[in-house]
Amino acid sequence: MTALSPSPQVTGLEPAENLARLTRPDFPLLAQKACLGQPLIYLDYAATSQKPRPVLEALHHYYTCDNANVHRGAHQLSARSTEAFEGARSKTAAFIGAASPNEIVFTRNASEAINLVARSWGEANLRVGDEILLSVMEHHSNLVPWQMLAARTGAVLRHGGLTATGELDLQDLKAQLSERTRLVSLAQVSNTLGCLNPIEEIARLAHGVGALLLVDACQSLPHLPVRVAQLGADFLVGSSHKLCGPTGMGFLWGREALLEAMPPFLGGGEMIEEVQLSSSTWAGLPHKFEAGTPAIGEAIGMGCALDYLSGLGLERIHAWEQQLTRQLFARLQAIEGLRILGPTPEQQPDRGALAAFTVEGLHAHDIAALLDSAGICIRSGHHCTQPLHRHYGISGSARASLGFTTTPEEIDRFAEELTGSIAFLREHS
Repeated sequence: MTALSPSPQVTGLEPAENLARLTRPDFPLLAQKACLGQPLIYLDYAATSQKPRPVLEALHHYYTCDNANVHRGAHQLSARSTEAFEGARSKTAAFIGAASPNEIVFTRNASEAINLVARSWGEANLRVGDEILLSVMEHHSNLVPWQMLAARTGAVLRHGGLTATGELDLQDLKAQLSERTRLVSLAQVSNTLGCLNPIEEIARLAHGVGALLLVDACQSLPHLPVRVAQLGADFLVGSSHKLCGPTGMGFLWGREALLEAMPPFLGGGEMIEEVQLSSSTWAGLPHKFEAGTPAIGEAIGMGCALDYLSGLGLERIHAWEQQLTRQLFARLQAIEGLRILGPTPEQQPDRGALAAFTVEGLHAHDIAALLDSAGICIRSGHHCTQPLHRHYGISGSARASLGFTTTPEEIDRFAEELTGSIAFLREHS
C-alpha cells in the first residue's frame, strides 16, 4: 500500500463533529476486509448507502415476529404489521415536513414515483404544445418518463443549461419559462456535478407562470435538511436505499389537493373502495396509488433508517460532510491532469459530498478497477447522466461519493491509491 502523506490544510469551516467515529460501529459491512486483507473503503454513497444495525434488526424483527399483510386482517399480526407500516409513512412525512401522512405515497423507488406523476398527473393535464422544463444534468429517471409522456401527449421538452462552473444556469432556465410551461422537474443536488440547485427560487419562478415543480431529492435527503414547505415544491421524490434504508422502497410526496385530483396509477387490490363487475371506486389518499401488497418490511426498514438519520441530525451530517468534501477536493485538485466536474466547495460551499472526475488520457473504468484491487469502491461510467456527459464531450467519469461514515483517513488513502493508479496506467498505456 502506498505510504500516506498528510492531507492538505482545509480551511473555511469550523471543525465539524466526527460522525464517522460515532457511527462506524453501527455499520457491519464497513468492518470487512477487502482483497489482500486491506480495509474496505466504500466511496459510492451516491449510488447506494450502507445500512446500520437498527435497520437490519428492524427487517429481521418484522419477518421473524410480525410478518402479515397490512390493512386486510383482523388478527394481531396484521394489526402490528399495519401499525409499523403506517408508522413508517408518518415518519417519512415528518422527515420532510409534510403537512400530513396522506401526502406520502409509497413506491418501489424514486423512479417509480416520477413515473407515477408522469402517468397520472401528466396524462390528465398535458396537451399538445404544453411544455415540460428539465435540465441537462438530470438523472435518466428524471428524463425518460417525461420523454415517454411527451411522446404520448404531444408535450414539448425543454432543458436548462449549465454555467461554466457546472451549476444550473438560472438565467437560461428563466428564459425558457413561459405560459406554455406546465411542469418544471429538477434534481435538488446533481448526482454527477454535485451542485445544489436553488429550488426555492425556481419554485417561485415556476409558480409565477402557473407551472408546477417536481423535485428529485434523492441526492439531497441523506445529506442536508429538506422541508417541502420551505422549498415551495408541488411534488418531491425520494429513495430508501440512499437513506440508509432497504432497496425496493421509495416515496412520492405531493400536495394533498394535487394528489386528490390525480387518477390512480395502477389498478388492483388495496387501491379500491368498492368493486363491481363493470366498475370500481377508489380508496382515499394515499392508498389509491398503492395497488397490491406493498413492500411492508422495506417500508418499516426505511422508517427505521429515517429515525437513525434524524437522531444524528441532518445539520450535523451536512457539516461533517462539508468538511470531508473540502478535503476530497483538495486532494483531487493536487493531481496533475485530473478534472473535476461541477462547482468546487469554494464556489458552492453547500454542494453535494461527491466528486466526479476525468483523468486526461485514461478511462474511468480502468481507474476504478485498479482502485477496487486496493479495496476502494468508487463508481465509473455515465452515472445515469448520459446527456450531461455528452455536454462535456466525454463518455464517462469516475466518481467518489461520501457519507457521514467516511473518515478523513479513507479520503487520504483513496487519493494516494488514485495517484499510484494513474501513474501505473500512464506508464503502461
